[in-house]
Amino acid sequence: MLVKKISILWLSFLAAPRLSQPSPFTVEDIIQRSSQVTHADWEKAPSFDFCESDRIGKDVKTYQVQMIAGSPYNRLIAINGKSLSAEDQEEEAKKLEATVRQRQRETAEERHRRVARYEKERQNDRLMLEELTVAMQFTWKGMERIDGYETYVLDANPKPGYVPKSVQTSVLKGMRGRLWIDQTSFRWVQVEAEVIRPVMIGGFVARVDAGTRFKLKELPIDNGGTWLPSRFSMQSHTKIFLLFPKSSQADETYFNYQASGLLSPESCQEP
Repeated sequence: MLVKKISILWLSFLAAPRLSQPSPFTVEDIIQRSSQVTHADWEKAPSFDFCESDRIGKDVKTYQVQMIAGSPYNRLIAINGKSLSAEDQEEEAKKLEATVRQRQRETAEERHRRVARYEKERQNDRLMLEELTVAMQFTWKGMERIDGYETYVLDANPKPGYVPKSVQTSVLKGMRGRLWIDQTSFRWVQVEAEVIRPVMIGGFVARVDAGTRFKLKELPIDNGGTWLPSRFSMQSHTKIFLLFPKSSQADETYFNYQASGLLSPESCQEP
């Protein structure tokens, strides 16, 4: 989903301006430190399996997300908080086994293509970080305690005169946001973003309208201090081909991160 991907990119990779504020650190210091540790955490993400609950409308589906031979696989575990029937569990187990066998039988070229598709998305995320350096400017808003963490609060707005270098980054022209950054670890406790004016994506293919909102929360997942997403929510307003309006809501929760290969299906119940 293009709108979701763009929003996660925006929420996940913000970069450094040159401003100052009344604290032990300048805005540049805070964002630079935060970018470094967030990037390091992001590099570790493929080494973890986790559980994911996706709420779309009234329905909630819970998955066990595990890395298999270089790319992730989602196994359905529960629907609306209820475990699957024995028959459906057996069917999902068969799908997983079939996927494992298929990936084991892949030629070197087939595996390279599959893993390359996954890695290409991650590489695009890295490149987005560089573009955001020139796309956004940040201002100091103060300090606030949120979710038990003392945070620095920063606002982000499009930089005047910014010219996008890609289809994906064109959405940055019409977005603003706020970051809550942990004062100790410099991780992002929370990020909120909003589309403030319509933005074209892909020429005349789609438009993201004002009022589209995103929210990302992160938490530490291990004793080593790694932070990864715990919740992502979105309310989107788009027009496909500028003719067909589409509004949607999504609410995703991520929990029980474990080193790859150690997560059991039984662990993936609603937190």
